[in-house]
Amino acid sequence: MIELFTIFDYPVTLLELFATIAALIGVWLGTTGKRITWPWWTLGSLLYAVLFWQYDLYASAALQIVFIAAAIWGWFGWGSEGAQPSGLKNLQRVGTLIILLVAVFALAPWLEGIGAAATWPDSFILVASVVAQVLMVREKFEAWPIWTLVNLVATVHYANQGLIFTAFLYAVFVAVALVGWKRWSERANSASLPKS
Repeated sequence: MIELFTIFDYPVTLLELFATIAALIGVWLGTTGKRITWPWWTLGSLLYAVLFWQYDLYASAALQIVFIAAAIWGWFGWGSEGAQPSGLKNLQRVGTLIILLVAVFALAPWLEGIGAAATWPDSFILVASVVAQVLMVREKFEAWPIWTLVNLVATVHYANQGLIFTAFLYAVFVAVALVGWKRWSERANSASLPKS
């Protein structure tokens, strides 16, 4: 790994720096609902897949492949005008939560069995990110509250794994997810108001 510089005794590698920059740009563009988010999302995901694999964070590495597939889906699904946010029905929200929890409880023991590091937070990050990503591609504003929770867990998780620069990125992602939540819910609410 090519070390570029050190911050507070933490060596920042070329790979982690570029992955962080690409991911931050992609996620920020996602809050605006612009279609250009997806190429940036793909680049950041490719770089993070390699980084997480190097740290034995297999679920986090696999998640990046899911992000790349979702980015392709999002590019073609959103169209040139970008996202047109809407909301889920209450029953869909409950079903989404149940699926998320069942999948986390099924995945964590399996990851432990193959020798992955920090299986419970890594499982939650993987499953909840997939759910949030699918909701985002489907232009549902509920993606953003899930992203907020994922980013909070990921901040602590990656700091505990020694990925301080990435932990800092996920702390920034918490704020970005809150912005996305506000923007997308406002757009969804204004779209659902009757036209006069």
